[in-house]
Amino acid sequence: MTKNVKMWINSKEVDSSDGKTYEDINPATGEVLAKVPIATVNDVNMAVKAARDAFDKGIWPKFPPAERSKILWRLAELIAAEADRLATLETADQGKTIKLSRDSDFEFGIDNIRFFASICRNLEGKSACEYNGLGTSIIRREPIGVVASITPWNYPWMMAVWKIIPAIAAGNTVVAKPASYTPLSTIEFAKLIERAGVPAGVVNVITGPGKSVGKALTTHKDVDMVVFTGDTITGRRIMEQSSKSVKRVQLELGGKAPFIVFDDADLEAAVKGATAAAFVNGGQDCTAATRLYLHENIYDKFISQFLNEVESIRIGDPTSRSTDLGPLVSKSQLENVEKYVQYGLDEGAKLLAGGRRPKLDKPFNNGYFYMPTIFGEVKEDMKIVKEEIFGPVVTIHSFSEIEEVIEKSNDVIYGLGSSVWTKDINKAFKVANALRFGEVWINDHLPLVSEMPHGGFKQTGFGKDLSAYSFDEYTEIKHIYVDLTGERRKGWHYTIYGDN
Repeated sequence: MTKNVKMWINSKEVDSSDGKTYEDINPATGEVLAKVPIATVNDVNMAVKAARDAFDKGIWPKFPPAERSKILWRLAELIAAEADRLATLETADQGKTIKLSRDSDFEFGIDNIRFFASICRNLEGKSACEYNGLGTSIIRREPIGVVASITPWNYPWMMAVWKIIPAIAAGNTVVAKPASYTPLSTIEFAKLIERAGVPAGVVNVITGPGKSVGKALTTHKDVDMVVFTGDTITGRRIMEQSSKSVKRVQLELGGKAPFIVFDDADLEAAVKGATAAAFVNGGQDCTAATRLYLHENIYDKFISQFLNEVESIRIGDPTSRSTDLGPLVSKSQLENVEKYVQYGLDEGAKLLAGGRRPKLDKPFNNGYFYMPTIFGEVKEDMKIVKEEIFGPVVTIHSFSEIEEVIEKSNDVIYGLGSSVWTKDINKAFKVANALRFGEVWINDHLPLVSEMPHGGFKQTGFGKDLSAYSFDEYTEIKHIYVDLTGERRKGWHYTIYGDN
C-alpha cells in the first residue's frame, strides 16, 4: 500500500510548500512504495533556519558532553528496539537483503552510535602550556555550526548514522538530505533522534533531487559544512558549489577496490572472501572488490572455484533470509550496469558468468535484478576496469610480480578499499604500504569497526567516517592565549612602535 511521507523540520512533519511529490519505488517489485515531498527552496530555507537557530541560540551546543552522551545512548536503545521494523523498511526501500540490513547495517550502526556517545566526552587538544614563557596557550575544540549531510542510496540508514551522529555528538546541528531513491529510514531516524531527547531543530530532514534541493543546501549562506557520500562526479560539483562561501567539505566518493591474491594464499579463503566482497549489496558498495588480481600460478584454479562459488548465490525476494542477492536500487542503476556490461563485451572482455537479468516469478519479475557478472581476459584500459560500475560486475586479471600488481592496482582515480591475500607477512606489508588506498585488508575484505577510520585517497575524496578522526572533522580548533606577565607595555612592542 502506498503511503504519503513527510519531511522532518524543527521536530514537525512537513509537506512540500508547493505540494509536489515524487514516487518512491520498491526495487524488488517495481511498485510504488511511498509518495515523498519535493522540497522547495523555501523548505530548504526553513530547515536551515531551524538548524541555525538551534545552534546560534545555544540550544544544543551548550549541552554538556555528558548530557549529549546520555541522549545518544538512549537513541541507540531506541534504535535497537525498533531495528526489526526499520530494517524491513530499509529492505523495501533499497532492495538489500533483510539479513544484510538487519544483521549488518543496523547492528553496526547501533554500535557506531554508542561509540560516538562515548567519544563525545573526550575532546582532545594540546595541554595548556606557556610556550613562549609569557602566557598560557589553551586549545578548545568547538562545533562548526550547521552541517548539511547528503547521504547515498546504497546504505541509507547506516550512512545517515555516519554523517549525523558525530556531527551532533560534537554539538553541531544538521540538515540531512537522503538520496531520492531511499528517503524513508532517514526520516524515521530523525523522529527517533527527537524521541531520544535531542531538541527541536537540531536534526532536520528534507527530501528531493540533488540538482535542486542538494544545490540549495550546498550554496546556502547559513550552512557551515557539507558532508557527502556518493559518486565522484557529484562530489566535484559539491566542492565547486561549496567553494563560493568557503564551506568546510568532507567527501567519501567512488571506489574501485583491487583484491590481490598471491600464489601462497589460502585459496579457499580467498575465493569465499572474493564472493562476499564482490557481491555485497549487489556490488553497490564503494569498497566492493571489483578487480580481482590473481597470481598467474593460481589464476585458472581460482577462477574455476570462484565460478562454482558464485553459482551458489541465491537471487530473489530480499525479505527472505534465504536470499543472498536482492535487486539493484533503481531502474536507472540497472540500465547503467547493463551499459557497462555492453562496454565490456564491445571492448573484447570475455564474459565468464552472468551478463543478464535473471528470470524470476511474480512479483519480482518487474524488479531491478541482475545476475552476478564476471569478466576475464580484460585489459587495464577498459572502461569496466577504470570506471566505477556500482553493480555486481567483477573483472579478473593475472599478474606475475609484486611491482606489477601494485602498479596495476594503483592505476585508477579512486583510492578507498583494497585487500592483499598471502601467508607471507613481509609480502603483505610491502604491498599494503605501497597501495594508495585508505583501507587495506590483509586476508580479508570489508570488515569495519567503529574505532578505526574509513575514508579514501585520490578522487575518492578526503575526510574520515567512523573513529575519533571522524568526530574531529566536526570540530573547529580555537587557540586561546592568556597573558601571565601583567605588563602594560610588552617587551616585544618596540618591533611595532617605539624603541627597545
